[in-house]
Amino acid sequence: MGFLLPPYQKTTKRKAISRAKFFLFDIGVSNSLCQVTSLSPSTVRYGLCFEHFIILELRAYLSYKRRQENLTFWKSQSGFEVDIVVGNKLAIEIKSADLIQARHLRGLKALREEGQIERFAVISRDLHHRLVDGIDIYPWAEFLTKLWNDEIINT
Repeated sequence: MGFLLPPYQKTTKRKAISRAKFFLFDIGVSNSLCQVTSLSPSTVRYGLCFEHFIILELRAYLSYKRRQENLTFWKSQSGFEVDIVVGNKLAIEIKSADLIQARHLRGLKALREEGQIERFAVISRDLHHRLVDGIDIYPWAEFLTKLWNDEIINT
């Protein structure tokens, strides 16, 4: 019915939380259980569904491609958070915003200070790919196209 997303706990500068997150196998099931009949952009529920969708795509990609990368998330006890960490290769923040700003990058920058992850990215509803302070900001459709074309997660 679902899966656990364990926490990334290899940080040394900032203590990480130790509780896993639970995701249902399908966004529609989640919405049905919550009696959600419509989604409006710029709402909390829309953001949660957007995050859930991207995480399911990453999980499907790793499964279909038979990649052995672990999926985790990171949240420090002081409140910094990164939605998904793929092995030690890529940390991803997922935002349903249509224009990523500096405040959206705080969690990624905090995790980058640990020096353990190779690359950092934000997936959003931005219209164009751009690089801000060494962090790739991808429009969600471009990210998924590159992911399934094996251009995002290096072997």
